[in-house]
Amino acid sequence: MIRVAAVGDIHMGLDSQGVLRPAFETLHDCADLLLLAGDLTRHGTPEEARVVAQEVSGLPVTVVAVLGNHDHHDERPAEVTAVLRDAGVRVLEGQSTVVEVDGKRVGIAGTKGFGGGFVGRSGSEFGEPLMKEFIRYTRRCAEGLRASLHELAEQGCDARVALTHFSPVPDTLAGEPLEIYPFLGSYLLAEAVDDAGADLAVHGHAHAGTEHGITSGGVPVRNVAQPVIRKAFNVYHLRGEGQAEPRAEASADRPV
Repeated sequence: MIRVAAVGDIHMGLDSQGVLRPAFETLHDCADLLLLAGDLTRHGTPEEARVVAQEVSGLPVTVVAVLGNHDHHDERPAEVTAVLRDAGVRVLEGQSTVVEVDGKRVGIAGTKGFGGGFVGRSGSEFGEPLMKEFIRYTRRCAEGLRASLHELAEQGCDARVALTHFSPVPDTLAGEPLEIYPFLGSYLLAEAVDDAGADLAVHGHAHAGTEHGITSGGVPVRNVAQPVIRKAFNVYHLRGEGQAEPRAEASADRPV
């Protein structure tokens, strides 16, 4: 079994130092890698990113992350990414990475993603240029995810995980107001996952949502936003044989 720890929306500020570190230091007992599903900071400043970096630097497992909308707020995502990468975090945007776990190769494809809505109630590339660009940006994110997952398949990975901030399915948004679903995710992300294939999809962003979902193609989806899982992280098991068995493990309880 491959043990994947995951959490998103930790929203760390300058007063957050040390909040998650004690729990993260237990990862070697229960997980093989840690996924961070975006919104790692409150306002997307490099100073906040340094707090995150100190929380995860030198951990006993590989850390892979995508950024979220909060991490873009200060309009310095490249600086935030650089701070995290300097701490050893593999930050993905339309990219993939492979982690070796006990002789098995776990591939993670990542993108922040974006909104647009879901089948039957979604935006389209029609009308004003701003509306067209809204959906085209989502499509570019989804295409990057699709290409990265295909690359991992070509590399012969034993398991593949799609890591995003925005949701690929409406299932995990249950609990959020219907009016804001278009701003919480897009079906284009799920289409990319189903087309390229994955064993598990992990996202955050929907604080009032639900943990469990599934794509129309049968890929398990988990919303790991900390306000949803109410822990420092959840752990999911992958069989590493092209089949997923996502299951929450006991993980350190932390205040949200």
